[in-house]
Amino acid sequence: MVEHVEILVEEPSMAEALRQLLPGALGATTWEVYEHRCKDDLLRRLPERLRAYAGWLGATTRVVVVVDRDDDACDELKGQLEAVAHAAGLGTPAKPKRGVVHVVNRLAIEALEAWFFGDWEAVCAAYPKVDPNVPQKAPYRDPDNVKGGTWEALERVLQAAGYHAGGLAKKQAAREIARHMDPTRNRSHSFGVFWRSLQAMAT
Repeated sequence: MVEHVEILVEEPSMAEALRQLLPGALGATTWEVYEHRCKDDLLRRLPERLRAYAGWLGATTRVVVVVDRDDDACDELKGQLEAVAHAAGLGTPAKPKRGVVHVVNRLAIEALEAWFFGDWEAVCAAYPKVDPNVPQKAPYRDPDNVKGGTWEALERVLQAAGYHAGGLAKKQAAREIARHMDPTRNRSHSFGVFWRSLQAMAT
């Protein structure tokens, strides 16, 4: 039984999205989100943080690490995260420690904004003037494979509808969109993997 989940994310916009999504979603399991300045900051600090967790982490607490894939190869980035956990003496689903999983590593492919493209109904609820037919257009049919960067694509779509004229305010957009999201309808595969991992921990 998992009683508490610590979620480490790379930037404030992901933290903001999860703080909108998670209340009430994990049943009796408590949670906390810890943000970093950027992906490099998270990866740099991760070994030390996981070593600290190893000093007290019990079988009823999980650490979930969420990073954007960006342009990295999925296998290489996931392997890097797994290696850091194992070096700290912590078990992962692929390699438990004495049968216990302490750390679950998940990738947002290619970035958080792909999860927003995966729930376009939430985007439309937050920004009513956007084109509701965006998911039917070829560049956006696969939320995890939007070319040219997902946050840049979201910025273009929102600006075309008259929003975020001065540039995408990522934390603000995350807050406004995530409060309308329904995880059961999200078309992003990477979001589904992440969400099912959390649901499996819920008590």
